[in-house]
Amino acid sequence: MNKVLLIIQREYITRVRKKSFIVMTLLVPALIAAMYAVIAYVATDQNETMHVVNVIDNSGQYKGKFQSEKYVKYNYPDGTVDQAKVNLKDDDDLVLGIPANAKDTVVLYAKKKTTLSLTDNVQRQMNDIASGISLVNAGIDTARLHQIKSNIVIKSSEMTSSGEKSTSIGATYALSFAGAILIYMSIFIYGAQVMRGVIEEKTSRIIEVIVSSVKPFQLMMGKIIGVGLVGLTQFILWIVLSAGISYFVGHSSSSSQSPIYIFMHNLGSNAGYEIGCFIFYWISGFLFYSALFAAVGSAVDSETETQQFMFPITLPLLFTYLLSVSWLFQAPDSPLAVWLSMIPLSAPVAMMVRIPYNVPGWQLGISMVLMIVGFLFTTYVASRIYRVGILMYGKKTSYKELVKWFFYKE
Repeated sequence: MNKVLLIIQREYITRVRKKSFIVMTLLVPALIAAMYAVIAYVATDQNETMHVVNVIDNSGQYKGKFQSEKYVKYNYPDGTVDQAKVNLKDDDDLVLGIPANAKDTVVLYAKKKTTLSLTDNVQRQMNDIASGISLVNAGIDTARLHQIKSNIVIKSSEMTSSGEKSTSIGATYALSFAGAILIYMSIFIYGAQVMRGVIEEKTSRIIEVIVSSVKPFQLMMGKIIGVGLVGLTQFILWIVLSAGISYFVGHSSSSSQSPIYIFMHNLGSNAGYEIGCFIFYWISGFLFYSALFAAVGSAVDSETETQQFMFPITLPLLFTYLLSVSWLFQAPDSPLAVWLSMIPLSAPVAMMVRIPYNVPGWQLGISMVLMIVGFLFTTYVASRIYRVGILMYGKKTSYKELVKWFFYKE
């Protein structure tokens, strides 16, 4: 046990002291701060272009009815559509040709491609005007209609054993995606570090000296846990620094509806529970996959040879991630979602999608137990391959060879 602790200490201290670790730890929150600054700057619309829409209304029903807005101005010049197109002075000016027959196509002419928001503005106003004309022709008082029109806003509230509490669907979705994406990315980033470390030690022949004093299983465990602690340290620093930036931006923003502020505010009383589940699945998912990555690293002589072994290992995780961000969050209690959150290969991502939707305790318990059992099993399997693979050089490894290595007697 002391040897494992020494390996953990060496891996942790060596990697934490690297300049790359310090730079990345500080750079990511700084990039997040820069991203918020850019978003805030863009949101002020300081660089928005003024568009002039010249309306040629051959039907006589729309003239003077379009409402000019902050960056869209409507003019009503005389003449034909062709004349208006020739008279365009600015590249951002447009011509709206409205035919005399309502069944004909309305065309918006421009010297360059128009933005979706501008097209939607013109189309929305035309539909509103056309609807108003139809209501008037049908003898309906449009002013009276607008007075009785309701504007209902629905707020979600969750009924719990401790009473009702306000919830935010948007924050729930954001939390689901954030947890799944962070775990998915971290498994690949830090799992790959374990694999590269094994390959480097193997190719430099340092491993031959190391295994003379420690068992391969102890070395693998120390390396996996050591790199895992490095990743956990970096993630905690990222979360703390990013949360501080987000909190500051949310409070300093002139709008109380800042998305970051709303997201953090709506974590509410479940924040500790959700963060605790994230940390468990982050650690257990990393340990589970890192054992497999370490086995792959011990089986090859260079990183270019890892692809044939990496794809089958990472395919379940990739499949679950793609399914999570496209469908599982819409059906978190479906049989597929439940099973994916139980199987250790997919549970770290699938369960994080389900956590904000109040997963039953027994399902969460079974999933956590299976993650621990899965880690112990994969570590055992990987160590059997590791003990042989780290001393193999210059031989093309196949799946058949890996099976032989597993069954070799000590």
